[in-house]
Amino acid sequence: MRDRIKEVATELLITHGYRGLRFKDIADRLGTTRANIHYHFGTKKNLIEEVIQDYVEGTAVELKAIWTAENLAYVERVRRMMEFNRQRYRRFNPAGKDGRPWSIISRMRLESDVLSRKSKDTLRGFSETAEAYVNDALAQAIARGEIAADAPARDIVVQIVAIIDSAGSITSDAGSFDRLEHLYTAYLRVLTHAYGGEKAPRLAAVAE
Repeated sequence: MRDRIKEVATELLITHGYRGLRFKDIADRLGTTRANIHYHFGTKKNLIEEVIQDYVEGTAVELKAIWTAENLAYVERVRRMMEFNRQRYRRFNPAGKDGRPWSIISRMRLESDVLSRKSKDTLRGFSETAEAYVNDALAQAIARGEIAADAPARDIVVQIVAIIDSAGSITSDAGSFDRLEHLYTAYLRVLTHAYGGEKAPRLAAVAE
């Protein structure tokens, strides 16, 4: 029952936010009682802390698979990150043009004033994890000659992590996935054009 509660809570938290999440709505969806939810989690704060923790940990696993995959060019890692975002976006926006929230991470950052310290730390940890993976992937790309050795590595990492971190907000503001896709693609084109290494022609072709 705990897992089912968290599954429904995750969806409702994404669509309705912290303030809009009610035990009654979860209970109605599961055909149970609010008392049963209180029995498992005690308070709304406890439930949300656990949901955020699970979501961030699950997303970090996906990031690790993307950014640490062997023999994968940096540009392809970025493209896979974009497709990962697209899949989550389409789950909550099947028509593709709704711009509804699809990420707990971006949604909860909009309500950080009501989050517990633990939840805030969890969200901050996501950004730090993403940056660590991207930094290592870029270092490997430079070592392989995909990106020039004199490329401003820190700036390159900061730019893509900002896109990853803000993906949910970007799609919500734009009302579709198009703006986010444009940002990912523009990032790749500028990167490969300005700092392409020995393998720049191949990378540039992928970025088109």
